[in-house]
Amino acid sequence: MIKFLDIKSINARFESDFKIEFDRFLNSGQYILGDTVADFENCFAQYCGVKYSIGVGNGLDALILIFKAYQELGRLNPGDEVLVPANTFIASIFAIIHADLVPVFVEPNPETFNIDPNEIEAAITWKTKAVLVVHLYGQLADMAAINAKAKTQNLLVIEDAAQAHGAVNANGLKAGDLGDAAGFSFYPGKNLGALGDGGAITTNDAELAKVLYQLRNYGTTSKYVNEHLGYNSRLDVIQAMFLKIKLKSLDADNAKRLAVAMYYEKHINNPKIKLPMFNEKGSHVFHQYVVTIENRDGFKSYLDHHDVETLIHYPIAPHQQKALDSYNFLSLPITETIHNSVISLPISPVLPQQHIETIVELINAY
Repeated sequence: MIKFLDIKSINARFESDFKIEFDRFLNSGQYILGDTVADFENCFAQYCGVKYSIGVGNGLDALILIFKAYQELGRLNPGDEVLVPANTFIASIFAIIHADLVPVFVEPNPETFNIDPNEIEAAITWKTKAVLVVHLYGQLADMAAINAKAKTQNLLVIEDAAQAHGAVNANGLKAGDLGDAAGFSFYPGKNLGALGDGGAITTNDAELAKVLYQLRNYGTTSKYVNEHLGYNSRLDVIQAMFLKIKLKSLDADNAKRLAVAMYYEKHINNPKIKLPMFNEKGSHVFHQYVVTIENRDGFKSYLDHHDVETLIHYPIAPHQQKALDSYNFLSLPITETIHNSVISLPISPVLPQQHIETIVELINAY
C-alpha cells in the first residue's frame, strides 16, 4: 500500500532530537506556557517575518480568538459579516459562527480553488467588516488584489494559513504576513505538524497581540487578574518543543513537496485528469496535490484496487452540511462542482521516488 501520508516516517527523522528535548521537558517542571512556548513563538514569528506569534490550542481556536480579539478592540461586533471562501474546510466557517459573526459564502476561482477577488467585491455590503482568506491546499490566494479591495472598504483581512506554512509571494512575504492577522494549525498532517493538536496566530499589530496573549489564557493580565472573558487555549509545551525542532526543516520539506508536484506536473498526461494550476513556485507549498476528474469515485476505486491511498478534500461542501443547515438553500455551482470532482494524490517530503513513479504510471494507464 502506498500511503496517502506516512506521518510516522515524517516524524521518525526527528526521533532522537524529540527524545532529548522530551527528557529536558520532564526535568524542567514547567508544563504550561513558559520559556519553551515563548521560544517557539519567537522562532515562528521570525520565520513568518512578523513581530508576534501567539501559540494556541489548535487552528480553529486561532481563528476564533482573532475574531474575538477584534471584538474586544471594537473593530468587530456580533452580527458583522465576514466574507469566506465557500469551498474551504468547514472549520473556517465554524470560527466565524462561534465568534458570533455571520459568514458570507464567496465562490472561488475554479482554476486556483482560492477565493475570487471579483466575487469578494460583489459580496460586500454595509455589514461586511472582514474577509477571511484561506490559502487552500497550500497555495497563496491573490492577496494583492484582495488587500486592495479590502483597503477601499476598510475591511480587516485575516488569513486562514492552516495549510500554507512557508508559502511565499513574489515580494518575499510569507503566509502569516499578508493580512492583519493569520491563524495557523499544527495538526499532525500539516506541512509543519505537531505530534498532537496545536495552533498559532501571527500579526504585526501590538495591540491585537496583547489582547490575544490574554484571551488564550483566561483573559488574564496577571495571575488571577482577568480583564477579558477569556479562554483556555494555550499551545502545549511538548508540542512547542517538537515544532521548534521541525521548523528548521520546513523549507527543505516544502521543497521536497514541490519536487513531487513538479514530477506529477511533468509526467501525468492522462487527458481525463486536470492538474492543479499554480503561479510562482514558492507561492504553493502543496499541502495537498489536488486533481480534478469527472468520474471521481471510479478513479478512486481504481487507485484503491492498486494499493494507492487517496483522500478527498472535501467530499461535502460546507453549505450542504447538516451542521450548517440554515445555509443549505444556497446555490454555489462552482463550489459544488469542485467538491464533487477533486481528489488528492499522495504527496509528502518522505514519499519514495519509486512510489511517485508508480502513481504516475497507474494514473496514465487509467
